[in-house]
Amino acid sequence: MKMDNLRHRAVIQFLTLEGKKPKEIFERMGNIYGTSAPSYTTVKKWAGEFKRGRKSLDDDPRAGRPVEVTTDEICQAVERIVLENRRVTIKNIAERIGISVGSVEKIIHENLGMQKVSSRWVPRLLTPDMKHRRVECCQELLTRFQSNFDDFKRRIVTGDETWLHCWDPDTKQESMQWKHAGSPAPLKARTQPSAGKVMATIFWDTEGVILIDYLPQGTTITGTYYTNVLNQLHDALKQKRRGKLSRGVLLLHDNAPAHSSRMAQAALDVCKFEQLCHPPYSPDLAPSDFFLFRLLKKELRGTRYPDNNAVIQATEAWLDSRPHNFFVSGIESLPAKWTKCVNSAGGYIEK
Repeated sequence: MKMDNLRHRAVIQFLTLEGKKPKEIFERMGNIYGTSAPSYTTVKKWAGEFKRGRKSLDDDPRAGRPVEVTTDEICQAVERIVLENRRVTIKNIAERIGISVGSVEKIIHENLGMQKVSSRWVPRLLTPDMKHRRVECCQELLTRFQSNFDDFKRRIVTGDETWLHCWDPDTKQESMQWKHAGSPAPLKARTQPSAGKVMATIFWDTEGVILIDYLPQGTTITGTYYTNVLNQLHDALKQKRRGKLSRGVLLLHDNAPAHSSRMAQAALDVCKFEQLCHPPYSPDLAPSDFFLFRLLKKELRGTRYPDNNAVIQATEAWLDSRPHNFFVSGIESLPAKWTKCVNSAGGYIEK
């Protein structure tokens, strides 16, 4: 577009110096360039400029604003403002520096490579010691996993507790649907999960679910309760996983108070379960949290169940319908998680 303008102005300049009138120049250029020819107003403006002695074909610089706003100095000024207040708006930056909103957007996205994102909820803001512990655990588990890949997969058992709600509404993203351009957007009322819920403790391995236990209404997860669950797990392994107990069970669970209680630790010794390293505040490294429970709740979400028995039946039906490779993939995703944690120096892992 700029080259076309310069070419048109050169023609107008030449014909003006020949003594042609603006109207004649406009008609001649229309015959040559057709619809791409400049308007009569443009021809008249530039013919007048050249008649008054103008030599340059370029636009005059705009007063109070540089032609090129993506200079190093301006980019640095934008970056300083952003680093001072990472919640600053683009409009505010434009006003402070004296450039357009579009120029600020270009500098931020293209020159600085920055984007504005929402904070991500995490279980806890990790201290340097916590990050170091996460790295240590992941390195230990990676070493063990890599030394005997098949043995590790055969022996590992993982589990945790989760709430199952009779009514857990769809998130805004999950309720998205297609519509025509002219049709109104669907409405969705803001709702909360129902009071009806049941706590489920689920243990599983590469072959599928081993044990599901439901916490009785009106009780809480205690060391006594979890000790009983571990004994049930031992019996379930004896019945459903022939040879697994003799090979030695590698139990991966978090260090919740009930799990790390003296009674539970004693039960682990009696059952001869070897407890794998798991750092505190690390659901991103627990396959039940980042894999099984996330997909289970996505399936249950948006359906209203009449009572706890109904949501229990739906849960067990979904778990029973999972193919064998579903659970294998959940366990096999662990090394990648551990590697990411090590590479991020112990920081939380994105989903």
